[in-house]
Amino acid sequence: MRIFNSPPSSEAQTRTRILDAARRLFASQGFDGTTTRDLAQAAGVAEGTLFRHFPNKKAILVEVATQGWVDILTDLLTELSEMGSYKAVAQVMRRRMWNFHKNADLMRVCFMEAQFHPDLRDRIQSDVIVKMTDVAEAFFQTAMDKGIYRQMDATLVAKVFLGMFAVAGFSNNTVMEPDASPQQMQAMAEGLADIFLNGVLAKE
Repeated sequence: MRIFNSPPSSEAQTRTRILDAARRLFASQGFDGTTTRDLAQAAGVAEGTLFRHFPNKKAILVEVATQGWVDILTDLLTELSEMGSYKAVAQVMRRRMWNFHKNADLMRVCFMEAQFHPDLRDRIQSDVIVKMTDVAEAFFQTAMDKGIYRQMDATLVAKVFLGMFAVAGFSNNTVMEPDASPQQMQAMAEGLADIFLNGVLAKE
């Protein structure tokens, strides 16, 4: 009799260990600075095992980046679908800051390596960025149709939002101090949301 909901197979666990090790090493010493021997050692597997799961080191990089972005996209979709109000953008920004901070290794891998590897950049663009933009565009178009947001180019609004979303994610390492308090992060999130919703011009 077949048992359902069984734990992951050892092969799946090995693949996960390889990807986890690759994310850490690529983030700390770069793709070119990491050998397959380094990866195997960090994952606790034989070097030949790497090539049983992935054809080459580049394939591991692409998988690390795209898998991570799919997780981030899923989080964003959940955030948008559960948003109690179209004005609750600050809540999304604040949670994104925390989640991106937890995924700092992945973010470094994506943004550092994508500029050197066109195939990785194209994969992220086609598999993730386009989908994120489509979802955000539909979300904002609905708000415009309901009269909550003024009528604008929904695609442009979506791209601006996703750009701020990225800033919120990297704020721990860019516009904010790395040891920022929860209160500072909340203030940053509310500031971004205020600019997004209200702009910067004084109301007449």
